[in-house]
Amino acid sequence: MIRAMTEADFKAFWPTFSAVIKAQETYAYRADMTQEQAYEIWCMLPAKTYVFEEEGEVLATYYLKANAMGPGDHVCNCGYMVSEKARGKGLARKLCEHSQQVARNLGFTGMQFNAVVSTNRVAVQLWQKLGYDIIGTVPNAYRHGRLGKVDCLIMYKDISQD
Repeated sequence: MIRAMTEADFKAFWPTFSAVIKAQETYAYRADMTQEQAYEIWCMLPAKTYVFEEEGEVLATYYLKANAMGPGDHVCNCGYMVSEKARGKGLARKLCEHSQQVARNLGFTGMQFNAVVSTNRVAVQLWQKLGYDIIGTVPNAYRHGRLGKVDCLIMYKDISQD
């Protein structure tokens, strides 16, 4: 079930969130970010934040926000996080499809991912399967926790036609 995220949901998901940012492999968040700082960034600043819940357990989440202000506010940005135990079960696909519909309902016509870490091949391949194009590469833009500096990809999809 996908539904709006509550503060209690975020607290329950915090161990996963914390593990993801501490790994420094996919998100450009500080590894020492506090739960309160993370809640602000993930839940308070975006327009919408959702969870995928199954049998009372939060397994995944995403946020949706405008990518820019003013004349660029018709393009949105999303971030997705799936718990380790739920990976490989299609949740990121479900969340992305859900986010595209929510974005269209909110009047967005495009979705842009600003910094997909190039070594996150599973995500890159999924976004491409869902119709996202790589529109740019930022060389050495991410300091990967194991691999050192790697590229970030900018990916975009026109969602007005879906």
